[in-house]
Amino acid sequence: MTSLGEQIRARIPYQRRNAASLALLAFAMILTLSAFAEVGLARDGTIPSGLFVYGGGLVILAVVAYVVQLKFASYADPLLLPLAVALNGLGLAMIYRLDLDTSRDRKVAEMAGKHFLKDAADVPSQLMWTFVGIGLFVAAILLMRDTNRPDAPLSFTPKKAQRYTYIIGLTAIVLLLLPIVPGIGASINGARVWIHIGPFSVQPGEFAKLFLVVFFAGYLVNKRQAMSLIGKKVGPMSLPRARDLGPILVIWFFSLGVLFMQKDLGTALLYFGLFVSMLYIATQRVSWVVIGLGLLAVGVFVATQLPFMGHVNQRIDIWQNPTPYYDGGCLLDSGKVVPVNPNTDLFKAAKAAGSSFPGQSACIKLGGEYSDSAQLMKGMFALGEGGVLGTGLGQGQPWQTPLSFSDFIFDSMGEELGLTGLMALLLIYALIVQRGMKTAVAARDPFLKLFAGGVSFVVALQVFVIVGGVTKLIPLTGLTTPFLSQGGSSLMANWILIAILVRMSHDARKPAPQSIQDEGMTQIVSTR
Repeated sequence: MTSLGEQIRARIPYQRRNAASLALLAFAMILTLSAFAEVGLARDGTIPSGLFVYGGGLVILAVVAYVVQLKFASYADPLLLPLAVALNGLGLAMIYRLDLDTSRDRKVAEMAGKHFLKDAADVPSQLMWTFVGIGLFVAAILLMRDTNRPDAPLSFTPKKAQRYTYIIGLTAIVLLLLPIVPGIGASINGARVWIHIGPFSVQPGEFAKLFLVVFFAGYLVNKRQAMSLIGKKVGPMSLPRARDLGPILVIWFFSLGVLFMQKDLGTALLYFGLFVSMLYIATQRVSWVVIGLGLLAVGVFVATQLPFMGHVNQRIDIWQNPTPYYDGGCLLDSGKVVPVNPNTDLFKAAKAAGSSFPGQSACIKLGGEYSDSAQLMKGMFALGEGGVLGTGLGQGQPWQTPLSFSDFIFDSMGEELGLTGLMALLLIYALIVQRGMKTAVAARDPFLKLFAGGVSFVVALQVFVIVGGVTKLIPLTGLTTPFLSQGGSSLMANWILIAILVRMSHDARKPAPQSIQDEGMTQIVSTR
């Protein structure tokens, strides 16, 4: 009986789908240019100059990426590159819309003497990081040749990376620990996940997740037989042996360590969820998923009971009831939340004393932990304002939500594109995950199956965590929305991720070498 992967490879036509990929890429670029044009027409009444600068720049970069894929990965999945370009383009258009410095109305208002709060949306910077990200995509395609061969010359393939499983795992741990190193680590919005390199801020965890996928795949491909064995049976569920629980407990403690040191719930959820999902792919045992969910619940409960996890506790409190924290709230040791918003005497007294952050200063005097739920609530208001069809690009007020260009760009999209536009965005993400899973099933090598499956789960988990957070489905976390959010670290890491899937889909879809018997009749020479 043939395996599922062999059945899929048998049905995949061994032909290049480059024409289809080009057509989809053209549609993605038209979609991006249309978004830029609509922003300018709705906001300023004219076709924006950014249509030719930023939109045209993305078109050139996309064409370069397509040409490289055509030459070096011609059998690659035709959907992956166009889907990534569409997301990147729409994100760039929304950041252009939120960058008020590009608005003619902003300049006219400033000339009239009006003052504006400084907006951190920066579309030139995002275009620069897009250039770097697609450059890394091209470099990764050129570097990762023949992923099925561990000895391919002048290349570093995922298969070759299997040799260095533990070194790569150690590298991932080093990257995760960098933000807590004094001098280079920085705490932003309560989470310590950033490092400063000169004038730039980098989130090393975005790259660590790719190294962890390699490590988990290399480890599980060697241990999956032992971890698939059945210990006891409880009802309809077959539990693993007690001796095989060690790896998942180690990763559980590791994720808790990330949570305790960096105070970032989203990153801990991503790493632990990634390992459990890859463990399920390797063993196909539902019991591992149940055990993983149980350990996750225990970990969250433990975190909420520790006094030094005030930031995480506040995120959970805000998720349950954001009203006391609106425009500023102070969590005291007794568990009581004292409002420190601009309408309170505490805020006014701190402001009169000359404090730059009156609410936070008032909370420090009370000896509590400060937090503000206005970001979450304004994001929810924006989604409600958008409704089903949205206000239209350039016609809403998404800039009223703090960090509308990064953490809350999904809510910004929801206000101006509506529920319909958000469903389309989620469908694009779902297609990327589906094509990655199809590549994983079609891959011939067990390590490559796990690697492609893990890379696909990274996208799925990250989208679930950030979208669930900004829509109040789960507590808010600090992860970025892939390809949409402003920021270089996420954009570069995700373009490398797409390059990995493109290269692996090329190797899974290309025809196998023909044996010599299929090339014609073999001549028989008699020696008599």
